[in-house]
Amino acid sequence: MKQHKDNTTWMQRFLHWRQRHISEKQFILILSFLVGICTAAAALLLKGLIHLIQGLLTNRFDETGANWLYLIYPAIGIFLTMLFIRYVVRDDISHGVTKILYAISQKKARIKRHNMYSSVIASALTIGFGGSVGAEAPIVLTGSAIGSNLGQLFQVERRRLMLLVGCGAAGAIAGIFKAPIAGLVFTIEVLMIDLTMSSLLPLMVSCITAATVSYIFTGTEAMFEFNMDSPFAMERIPHVILLGILCGLVSLYFTRMMNRCENMFRHFAQRPYVKLLIGGLMLSVLIFLFPPLYGEGYDTITLLLNGTTPTEWDTLMNNSLFYGFGDVLLLYLILIVLFKVFASSATNGGGGCGGIFAPSLFLGCITGFVWARISNLLSLGGIEVTEKNFALLGMAGLMSGVMHAPLMGIFLIAELTGGFDLFLPLMITSVSAYLTIVVFEPHSIYSTRLAKKGELLTHDKDKAVLTLMKIESVVEKNFETVSPDMELGQLVGVISRAKRNLFPVVDHGGRLLGIVQMDDIRHIMFRQELYRRFTVDRLMAEAPCRLSVNDPMEVVIRKFDDTGAWNLPVDDADGKYLGFVSKSKVFASYRQVLVDFSEE
Repeated sequence: MKQHKDNTTWMQRFLHWRQRHISEKQFILILSFLVGICTAAAALLLKGLIHLIQGLLTNRFDETGANWLYLIYPAIGIFLTMLFIRYVVRDDISHGVTKILYAISQKKARIKRHNMYSSVIASALTIGFGGSVGAEAPIVLTGSAIGSNLGQLFQVERRRLMLLVGCGAAGAIAGIFKAPIAGLVFTIEVLMIDLTMSSLLPLMVSCITAATVSYIFTGTEAMFEFNMDSPFAMERIPHVILLGILCGLVSLYFTRMMNRCENMFRHFAQRPYVKLLIGGLMLSVLIFLFPPLYGEGYDTITLLLNGTTPTEWDTLMNNSLFYGFGDVLLLYLILIVLFKVFASSATNGGGGCGGIFAPSLFLGCITGFVWARISNLLSLGGIEVTEKNFALLGMAGLMSGVMHAPLMGIFLIAELTGGFDLFLPLMITSVSAYLTIVVFEPHSIYSTRLAKKGELLTHDKDKAVLTLMKIESVVEKNFETVSPDMELGQLVGVISRAKRNLFPVVDHGGRLLGIVQMDDIRHIMFRQELYRRFTVDRLMAEAPCRLSVNDPMEVVIRKFDDTGAWNLPVDDADGKYLGFVSKSKVFASYRQVLVDFSEE
């Protein structure tokens, strides 16, 4: 107890000193620097753990045939992860990016402390043992949690805390991919942090710091080695556009099938061992048949980006039943594209922990390679295209389509591969893929559920402010309630001591039956001969509309507009009367949130 008091006193002294000597903007820059260092360290630790586990498990595998341990390892990884989450963390840590979006829009940018380490351990176990997911979303949640908890420790205001969450996410991307521009773009495009000068500098500091730390420990080379043997020619633009459209359609397939599979696993939410059995069995069988589905799949990406001969590409079928059957490579890759979503869904749905960054890159690389191979086989347009170039372009297309982030797709792939010479086709592919999927899916795989609930923060300032507002903060409870069997005389007595001119009529169970407005009874309220003749149930009117405490503010505003009312009643989650919301109160709260949310 005394130790805690001493720590509190020390922190208070430091905060007072900081307020006197360091401005708010300068302090945020210092914190963003610390966030960059911490997130890069977390990213390096996670990558190291994954490679260590994978190396220990698979370094003695036979390349010339099937390996039966593929049927065991993935299920063990999911089982260990499930035990860690269920008995150590005791909280849901899946869907990392979605959790960040929810924290920003609904939790005042506050992320639980355990997220600073839990996702690292869980995803290392999952991916190291073969889970067909990526480490990037877990490390993004870890980075955001570091930023959030560092900001809470130093008691920064909500707007700055939101920015530090973005700094953590940006630093995580920059650190794990060695891609500082992609980290900045991800935070702006996916997490929808406002791009203003006061937010841009801290984000850049975190990205640069995290990338520099990664460079120090892993070298300055791009994550994927890529040497462009054939420069891009303008006559290949139609092929690039078609590839972008194909990537958009594959993104649509991946997004919708992922949601369906997750909904299936959600039916077994209260039966974790059933989920483990289904997910582990599905994943193990798929990896046994298609070993490239093991883990993140970055070895496959490296091979497709650097292979130049059929002999090199045929090594994709090593460790499998298809070893030596080079003639079916194209069919093999198409089947991997179709089954990857089931492997990723089974990993997370069965109890594992991972994201879809790596699956998106993996699928995009294979899609681009397959499209180039088919184009060459069919001599489409009479022009030969380079498989490795199109494999790189496909990575940008899938990333843009799945995440609804074309800028992210462009800059991430350029930085990951050093393929800046292909910047124009990268842009064409990313935009084509994005324009294709938005026709069918207006929101990304991360934001769909939040958008449906009205809980998604967007760059639209008006909608963002409404999302940040909560109906509980504008409910007024100083209305005098009356019962339906109350006589007029008793009602007049209530009116005499009331401060409002609106009176909710509530039954004995606490449910709203109607409302009595003083203007409606003014002509009889002073006629004493009528005091025992009328009861409230004859005088009340139906409320123009009812609100629920769970309604998002956008729905509240729409109901005010539809009814033209100035006051609307609110029911709690059980349907019982809670209070009223007034339009003037909503406008006043909106103005205050707008001031707090906007940058100076």
